[in-house]
Amino acid sequence: MREKILVLDGGISTERAISKKSGRAIYNALIKSGFDALEFDFKGKLEKIIEEFQPDAVFIALHGKFGEDGTVQGMLELMGLPYTGSGVLTSSVCMDKLMTKRVFNAIGVKTPEYIAVKRGEIISFEEVSDVLNTEKVVIKPVDQGSTIGITITDSAEEFKNGLKKAFALSEKVLIEQFIKGKEITVSIIGNGNQIKVLPIIEIIPAHEYYDFESKYVPGMSKHLIPANITNDLYNEAEAISVRVYEELGVRDFGRIDLIISEKGEVYTLEVNTIPGFTETSLLPDAARSAGISFEELVSKITEFAIDRRK
Repeated sequence: MREKILVLDGGISTERAISKKSGRAIYNALIKSGFDALEFDFKGKLEKIIEEFQPDAVFIALHGKFGEDGTVQGMLELMGLPYTGSGVLTSSVCMDKLMTKRVFNAIGVKTPEYIAVKRGEIISFEEVSDVLNTEKVVIKPVDQGSTIGITITDSAEEFKNGLKKAFALSEKVLIEQFIKGKEITVSIIGNGNQIKVLPIIEIIPAHEYYDFESKYVPGMSKHLIPANITNDLYNEAEAISVRVYEELGVRDFGRIDLIISEKGEVYTLEVNTIPGFTETSLLPDAARSAGISFEELVSKITEFAIDRRK
C-alpha cells in the first residue's frame, strides 16, 4: 500500500508565494516516486484535511512565520502525526535570528557582532557604527526569512528607513556588523550518525548581496559548486555547519549560511530549517551535485518522517 503524504504549502507568511512553488515541486516529486500525495494550501486550519485524507506523514513546505517557526509542528505533534524537518523547539529557535545568535555565541561559533533593538527604542546609526566598529550595517527583522525586510547600509538616513521597514514586520530588529566576503551555504541531510554534508555552494549574486530577487529569479545569482575556497576553509565551514546542525537539533535536512571574510575568517549567519525547494533553490542544487536527484532528495526526507511513525 502506498504511503499517503500530505504536502503543506502556501501558508499565511510573507513567503507564501515561494512556499507554493516549493510545495508544488515536492508534490510532483512525490507522485513521480510512487507516493499517494496531496498538496494542501495551508491557511491556518488542518483538522478537516487530516480527517479526510488521513495521511501517514506530512511534508511541511511552509516558509516563514506560522510554518517554519514551530507553530505548525506543534499542531502536528498534538495530532500525533509525523512530519518532515525539525521539531518544535529547534524550528522556533532557528526562526528567531536573535535566539540563534545567542546559541552561536554559547557554543563558540563566530558570528557577526550585533545589537538587538525592540520596537520603540531609539538608536542612531552613529551609536551602532561605534559599538559594532563598522562603517556598514545589516538591519534584519528577527523572524523573517528569504532576506525579507533586510537593509544593508552605510547611510544614517537609509538606516532610519531600514529600521522602519524591519519594524513593519517584527517587534524586534537585529542590527549586525557587515562582513564583506564570500557568501557560502552548507546543506546537510540526515540524522544522528547518518548525516550527510552536501557540497558547499558559493553564492555569487547579480546584486550587491543575496537579496530576494537573487534568491528566486532565475539568472540573478550563480551557484558555484563546490565553493572556490581553500581546502582548510572548506573543512572549517563543513565542521562548523555540522556542529551547528547537531547542537541546535536540526532534523532531516537543513541549510547553514556562512560568510568568509576577506581575512579568511568563517562567520555563521543563520540556519534554515525548511530551505526552499524551487528551481533556483540551494539545497536541491547541492544534492544534484552529490548525485542525488530532486525526486530522491524528497523521498529520503519523506522516509525520515515515515520512519518516526513506526
